Amino acid sequence: MVSSAGNLTLESLAGLYAAGEIDTVIVAFTDMQGRLVGKRLSARLFLEDAAQHGAECCNYLLAVDVEMNTVDGYEISSWQRGYGDMAMMPDMSTLRLAPWLPGTALVTADLQWLDGTPVTQSPRQILTAQIDRLDARGLDSFVATELEFIVFDDSFRDAWAKGYTNLTHASDYNIDYALLASTRMEPLLRDIRVSMDGAGMFCEGVKGECNHGQQEIGFRYDSALVTCDNHSVYKNGAKEIADRHGKSLTFMAKFNEREGNSCHIHISLRGKDGEAVFADPDAEHGMSKMFRHFMAGQLATMRELTLFFAPNINSYKRYVDGSFAPTAVAWGLDNRTCALRVVGHGLGMRVENRVPGGDVNQYLAVAALIAGGLYGIEHELELEDAFVGNAYAGDTARVPTTLREAAELFAGSAVARQAFGDEVVDHYVNNARIELAAFDSAVTDWERKRGFERL
Repeated sequence: MVSSAGNLTLESLAGLYAAGEIDTVIVAFTDMQGRLVGKRLSARLFLEDAAQHGAECCNYLLAVDVEMNTVDGYEISSWQRGYGDMAMMPDMSTLRLAPWLPGTALVTADLQWLDGTPVTQSPRQILTAQIDRLDARGLDSFVATELEFIVFDDSFRDAWAKGYTNLTHASDYNIDYALLASTRMEPLLRDIRVSMDGAGMFCEGVKGECNHGQQEIGFRYDSALVTCDNHSVYKNGAKEIADRHGKSLTFMAKFNEREGNSCHIHISLRGKDGEAVFADPDAEHGMSKMFRHFMAGQLATMRELTLFFAPNINSYKRYVDGSFAPTAVAWGLDNRTCALRVVGHGLGMRVENRVPGGDVNQYLAVAALIAGGLYGIEHELELEDAFVGNAYAGDTARVPTTLREAAELFAGSAVARQAFGDEVVDHYVNNARIELAAFDSAVTDWERKRGFERL
């Protein structure tokens, strides 16, 4: 009926429904902010109707801010357009159990307009378009995302009631690779790991990180789309499981002044025959000509595509010299001070992009990685020498330091407009400008503490 990994077919789902084991199917997609959103349907309705015809949702889901406020400036959705529907069309290859939710299966959807045309601004469609560009060249992409989070002993609702201040971290000190303090979190961490395996993923393991209560759960690499689909399910599911344990966790890029949450993304390309096109044992550093062009494209486009790696105001607080978050647009061989770190050999030869934080929308980030790499391949860009030593102290170009700078670079990027299209670029630049306007008008605790009495 069900594979050991938790993946389902329509036939196995029907069997589980008939046996009374599944009664609910979540149809979901990832929105601009990287959140899993959608509907819970009765399993019967899904089997009889939605599996073939999809389920409707309001098109404002790709045109709101993080507070779900309707905002202006989007071509696809507005009061003038009446906030109509779009269709969530299930990708049946993603149908899976959600073991942390009783009697529930989950499927990832692609977004379509009601005339059957794709919603090109949707994150999954943006990535699919770049995968299609690789496919036209006879290439497949393989990706892994390394998503970090911080655990708190407070529940989500208690954290909200406290205004996210004076929270109790799940450890009292730096627990990077530590086992003792991490063991206190093991009931939660194990539940997440086992649940994700039960949802069809390949969980490799977990390790403590530097910030208090910080952890990273790693998953086996897979094709780019599968990895990004899994990423959304895991991120949402981890929060739901933490909530069940009476705890909370955050994927914010920078929760406090200590180490931020990263989401390093590893990517490698292969030929359709499985050939390791990034590796050449006879070349310098074992890097093929294609890999060198790909890397050169990454460097050439990094600043103008950073908006897709760092989509929020908070994202840029993470870029601090000497923090293991990158500030230098440079590449190195197993060098964690660089934005791009080359590791592995043979089929495992890959580049780790260290720019994204835990708040990243992984579909957009991987799309940007592919677009930048293809730019280098298409123009046969030459790769500069690897950076040796401490890139924080180097004189290379720097990663943008604010969302405003990144949005301006993205808006003016000919590479982005050619790769993604004007409608996509304008959509996400508008999202950034809305966030900036909201932040610029906000009065913060920092301002009150400094200015209430003393100014």
